[in-house]
Amino acid sequence: MANYQSVQGDLIESVATDPSNPIEGQIWYNSSSGTLKGYQLATVNAWSAGGNLNTARTIAGGGTQTAGIGFGGETTVNSAATETYNGTSWTTVNSMSTARRGLSGCGTQPAALAVGGFVTAPSNITEEYDGTNWSTGGNLNTARADLASVGLQTAALAFGGYTGTANTGATELYNGTSWTNSPNSLNTTRRTMGGFGIQTAAIAFGGFLPPYSAAAESWNGTSWTSVNSLNTARNRSGGAGIQTAGLAFGGETTPTQVSATELWNGTSWTSNPTGLSTARDTLGGAGSQTSALAFGGVDTANTAATEEWTGQALQTKTITVS
Repeated sequence: MANYQSVQGDLIESVATDPSNPIEGQIWYNSSSGTLKGYQLATVNAWSAGGNLNTARTIAGGGTQTAGIGFGGETTVNSAATETYNGTSWTTVNSMSTARRGLSGCGTQPAALAVGGFVTAPSNITEEYDGTNWSTGGNLNTARADLASVGLQTAALAFGGYTGTANTGATELYNGTSWTNSPNSLNTTRRTMGGFGIQTAAIAFGGFLPPYSAAAESWNGTSWTSVNSLNTARNRSGGAGIQTAGLAFGGETTPTQVSATELWNGTSWTSNPTGLSTARDTLGGAGSQTSALAFGGVDTANTAATEEWTGQALQTKTITVS
């Protein structure tokens, strides 16, 4: 039988204390505890506290866990405020040109996109962020609020929402200059749904019909297909990830906000045993299934709370041998 030395070329090191900076795959024997240990990638699937927003509010946004951006929303009035996140704290930067709530956001921190929203009525406004300032982009073809958007500033997808008189399933694609109507709308017309993915491969989930919806749909760049539903029907939730590996978190269902977090594997949703520390809806979401960001929103009042999701992380583990 091969032993560790013949396979790895080294003996297992014996140490009195665990290494302070181990590398992935490293194995050692802790002589103080009498245990064999290793440093490996482990599933965590938990939220932890991040730095609070400077302005508590409902909010839209994009980016990643260590380079997030949040903008717009509502305090007691519509907001144009913009903040950027560095993985530790938020910094207030230049505001959007038009204050609005019920907008959606996507893109990266230095190249974000703010889409639609409610000014005095549902709007068709698009704004583009260049890392310093906001400028006017191409207008949506269908003015609406409470929509979802995913993708990049130069390749975005907007879907669903509320026109002021009715919900819409309209889907539009953005090329960095103008929006083009897709001939294929959502199968379930709704507003205040969540979403994640890119322009050619996205997931839409939840929303309000009425009543609250658990419906999920998958976009292939041309059309929407109904897929397995959420375990918890809800609207105004946050989302992060890609079409085959995403997260849904928070939201609202009768009669209050929820903290529920679900993982999407490309086929079905799995409820995580623990959810957000602060149950809330109309929050911002960014990042991936392994490293996400949830920020702002409303619980009993507007909140500035930010939470960071860790899906997987390198950890020291005790190795059991027999």
